[in-house]
Amino acid sequence: MADIRAFQGKAPSIAEDVWVDPTAVIIGEVELGTGCSIWPQVVIRGDIHHIKIGTNTNIQDGSVVHVTHDSRFNPGGYPTIIGNNVTVGHKVMLHGCTIGDNCLIGMGAVVMDGAVIEPRVVLGAGSLVPGGKVLDGGYLWHGSPVRKVRELNQREQEFLDYLAANYFRLSQQYREE
Repeated sequence: MADIRAFQGKAPSIAEDVWVDPTAVIIGEVELGTGCSIWPQVVIRGDIHHIKIGTNTNIQDGSVVHVTHDSRFNPGGYPTIIGNNVTVGHKVMLHGCTIGDNCLIGMGAVVMDGAVIEPRVVLGAGSLVPGGKVLDGGYLWHGSPVRKVRELNQREQEFLDYLAANYFRLSQQYREE
Protein backbone atom coordinates (compact mmCIF):
# COMPACT_ATOMS: atom_id res chain seq x y z
CA MET A 1 0.00 0.00 0.00
CA ALA A 2 1.28 3.46 -0.91
CA ASP A 3 2.37 5.87 1.82
CA ILE A 4 -0.47 8.40 1.72
CA ARG A 5 -0.64 10.71 4.70
CA ALA A 6 -1.90 13.99 6.06
CA PHE A 7 0.34 16.80 7.24
CA GLN A 8 -0.86 19.47 9.67
CA GLY A 9 -4.46 18.48 9.12
CA LYS A 10 -4.31 18.52 5.31
CA ALA A 11 -4.79 15.15 3.64
CA PRO A 12 -4.45 14.10 0.00
CA SER A 13 -7.63 14.01 -2.07
CA ILE A 14 -7.41 11.14 -4.54
CA ALA A 15 -10.09 10.33 -7.12
CA GLU A 16 -11.50 6.82 -6.92
CA ASP A 17 -10.03 5.53 -10.20
CA VAL A 18 -6.46 6.77 -9.61
CA TRP A 19 -3.71 4.15 -9.57
CA VAL A 20 -0.92 4.75 -7.04
CA ASP A 21 2.02 2.34 -6.93
CA PRO A 22 2.63 0.84 -3.47
CA THR A 23 6.10 2.45 -3.33
CA ALA A 24 4.85 6.02 -3.93
CA VAL A 25 4.65 8.66 -1.19
CA ILE A 26 1.91 11.34 -1.22
CA ILE A 27 1.83 13.85 1.65
CA GLY A 28 -0.35 16.81 2.57
CA GLU A 29 -2.49 19.08 0.43
CA VAL A 30 -2.44 17.10 -2.80
CA GLU A 31 -5.33 16.63 -5.23
CA LEU A 32 -5.20 13.86 -7.85
CA GLY A 33 -7.86 14.05 -10.57
CA THR A 34 -9.64 11.12 -12.16
CA GLY A 35 -7.60 8.72 -14.23
CA CYS A 36 -4.21 9.77 -12.81
CA SER A 37 -1.43 7.28 -12.34
CA ILE A 38 1.44 7.59 -9.89
CA TRP A 39 4.26 5.15 -10.63
CA PRO A 40 7.01 3.49 -8.51
CA GLN A 41 9.13 5.62 -6.18
CA VAL A 42 7.28 8.89 -6.92
CA VAL A 43 7.20 11.48 -4.13
CA ILE A 44 4.45 14.13 -4.15
CA ARG A 45 4.88 16.40 -1.15
CA GLY A 46 2.25 19.08 -0.61
CA ASP A 47 3.38 19.90 2.91
CA ILE A 48 4.09 23.64 2.67
CA HIS A 49 1.81 24.57 -0.26
CA HIS A 50 -0.75 22.76 -2.41
CA ILE A 51 -0.36 20.47 -5.41
CA LYS A 52 -3.08 19.84 -7.97
CA ILE A 53 -2.74 17.19 -10.66
CA GLY A 54 -5.44 17.08 -13.35
CA THR A 55 -7.25 14.20 -15.02
CA ASN A 56 -5.49 11.41 -16.89
CA THR A 57 -2.05 12.69 -15.92
CA ASN A 58 0.77 10.26 -15.19
CA ILE A 59 3.79 10.85 -12.98
CA GLN A 60 6.41 8.24 -13.81
CA ASP A 61 9.01 6.36 -11.80
CA GLY A 62 11.30 8.26 -9.45
CA SER A 63 9.82 11.71 -10.06
CA VAL A 64 9.49 14.33 -7.32
CA VAL A 65 6.72 16.93 -7.16
CA HIS A 66 7.12 19.62 -4.50
CA VAL A 67 6.27 23.27 -3.76
CA THR A 68 7.72 26.50 -2.36
CA HIS A 69 6.40 28.03 0.85
CA ASP A 70 5.26 31.60 1.37
CA SER A 71 8.08 33.79 2.68
CA ARG A 72 9.52 37.26 2.25
CA PHE A 73 11.76 35.72 -0.42
CA ASN A 74 8.81 34.16 -2.29
CA PRO A 75 5.67 36.11 -1.36
CA GLY A 76 2.71 33.77 -1.69
CA GLY A 77 4.99 30.83 -2.39
CA TYR A 78 4.53 28.58 -5.39
CA PRO A 79 2.09 25.68 -5.59
CA THR A 80 2.58 23.03 -8.24
CA ILE A 81 -0.28 22.79 -10.73
CA ILE A 82 -0.22 20.08 -13.40
CA GLY A 83 -2.94 20.06 -16.04
CA ASN A 84 -4.88 17.29 -17.74
CA ASN A 85 -3.40 14.58 -19.98
CA VAL A 86 0.19 15.37 -18.96
CA THR A 87 2.94 12.76 -19.16
CA VAL A 88 5.73 13.36 -16.66
CA GLY A 89 8.69 11.12 -17.56
CA HIS A 90 10.97 9.15 -15.27
CA LYS A 91 13.04 11.01 -12.64
CA VAL A 92 11.55 14.46 -13.31
CA MET A 93 11.70 17.23 -10.68
CA LEU A 94 8.73 19.62 -10.67
CA HIS A 95 9.11 22.34 -8.03
CA GLY A 96 6.55 25.10 -7.52
CA CYS A 97 5.65 25.31 -11.20
CA THR A 98 2.65 25.19 -13.53
CA ILE A 99 2.32 22.64 -16.35
CA GLY A 100 -0.47 23.13 -18.90
CA ASP A 101 -2.64 20.43 -20.47
CA ASN A 102 -1.34 17.84 -22.94
CA CYS A 103 2.38 18.23 -22.25
CA LEU A 104 5.23 15.74 -22.23
CA ILE A 105 7.91 16.45 -19.64
CA GLY A 106 10.94 14.40 -20.71
CA MET A 107 12.94 12.10 -18.46
CA GLY A 108 15.21 13.81 -15.97
CA ALA A 109 13.88 17.31 -16.66
CA VAL A 110 13.86 19.92 -13.88
CA VAL A 111 11.22 22.67 -13.77
CA MET A 112 11.80 25.33 -11.11
CA ASP A 113 9.76 27.76 -9.02
CA GLY A 114 7.35 30.02 -10.85
CA ALA A 115 8.04 28.48 -14.26
CA VAL A 116 5.01 28.06 -16.53
CA ILE A 117 4.79 25.50 -19.30
CA GLU A 118 1.87 26.34 -21.54
CA PRO A 119 -0.35 23.59 -23.07
CA ARG A 120 0.98 21.24 -25.74
CA VAL A 121 4.69 21.48 -25.01
CA VAL A 122 7.28 18.75 -25.38
CA LEU A 123 10.10 19.39 -22.91
CA GLY A 124 13.16 17.37 -23.90
CA ALA A 125 14.86 14.91 -21.57
CA GLY A 126 17.37 16.43 -19.17
CA SER A 127 16.17 19.99 -19.71
CA LEU A 128 16.35 22.67 -17.03
CA VAL A 129 13.56 25.25 -16.93
CA PRO A 130 14.77 28.13 -14.71
CA GLY A 131 12.47 29.78 -12.20
CA GLY A 132 9.98 32.20 -13.71
CA LYS A 133 10.54 31.07 -17.32
CA VAL A 134 7.43 30.74 -19.54
CA LEU A 135 7.48 28.13 -22.33
CA ASP A 136 5.16 28.92 -25.25
CA GLY A 137 2.72 26.15 -26.16
CA GLY A 138 3.00 24.15 -29.35
CA TYR A 139 6.80 23.85 -29.33
CA LEU A 140 9.62 21.48 -28.55
CA TRP A 141 11.87 22.96 -25.87
CA HIS A 142 15.21 21.49 -24.86
CA GLY A 143 18.48 22.23 -23.10
CA SER A 144 19.99 23.42 -19.87
CA PRO A 145 18.92 26.15 -19.64
CA VAL A 146 15.97 25.39 -21.88
CA ARG A 147 15.52 27.02 -25.28
CA LYS A 148 12.81 26.89 -27.93
CA VAL A 149 13.83 24.41 -30.65
CA ARG A 150 10.94 24.32 -33.13
CA GLU A 151 7.18 24.10 -33.58
CA LEU A 152 5.61 20.69 -32.97
CA ASN A 153 4.42 18.91 -36.09
CA GLN A 154 1.02 17.21 -36.43
CA ARG A 155 2.35 13.75 -35.58
CA GLU A 156 3.97 15.05 -32.38
CA GLN A 157 0.74 16.82 -31.41
CA GLU A 158 -1.15 13.54 -31.85
CA PHE A 159 1.52 11.68 -29.85
CA LEU A 160 0.84 13.93 -26.83
CA ASP A 161 -2.78 12.74 -26.78
CA TYR A 162 -1.78 9.12 -27.36
CA LEU A 163 0.71 9.08 -24.46
CA ALA A 164 -1.78 10.16 -21.82
CA ALA A 165 -4.42 7.71 -23.08
CA ASN A 166 -1.89 4.87 -23.20
CA TYR A 167 -0.75 5.47 -19.61
CA PHE A 168 -4.38 5.58 -18.47
CA ARG A 169 -4.99 2.16 -20.08
CA LEU A 170 -1.83 0.76 -18.51
CA SER A 171 -2.75 2.11 -15.07
CA GLN A 172 -6.14 0.43 -15.28
CA GLN A 173 -4.41 -2.90 -15.98
CA TYR A 174 -2.34 -2.35 -12.83
CA ARG A 175 -5.51 -1.55 -10.85
CA GLU A 176 -7.00 -4.87 -11.94
CA GLU A 177 -3.98 -6.90 -10.77
